[in-house]
Amino acid sequence: MIKDEHVQTAQDFLTKSDSYFAEGDVLQGSEKLWGAASHAVMAVAQERGWDSRSHYHLAQTVERVAEELDDRALRSEFSVAQKFHANFYHNFMEEFQLEVDRPVVRGFVGRILGLMDESTEQSTNGIAG
Repeated sequence: MIKDEHVQTAQDFLTKSDSYFAEGDVLQGSEKLWGAASHAVMAVAQERGWDSRSHYHLAQTVERVAEELDDRALRSEFSVAQKFHANFYHNFMEEFQLEVDRPVVRGFVGRILGLMDESTEQSTNGIAG
């Protein structure tokens, strides 16, 4: 999958997640929310030439980006996304957790995908027209 496909998949999964949660399908909503976060991270990793083939590599990408930006919140937000992945298998999250944590993951996906925009702008601005 190429970088742009990961970006599109992340956006599609956010939309699907909202639909599943609205229908009351917490398990599928949780997994699609995790999928959105993981595909957003894959896009950034791919853009930077980093490995993104495993869960470990996704966590390493988040760690590297958090260090690069001096943004510890990215680590925490990714951990919340991982909680949704676990919820798909174990259905342990309470309603209040779903309501509080869903926006955290949506924000994480937006921030990570925003790095793609910054990178594209920087490379575009560096080209003489």
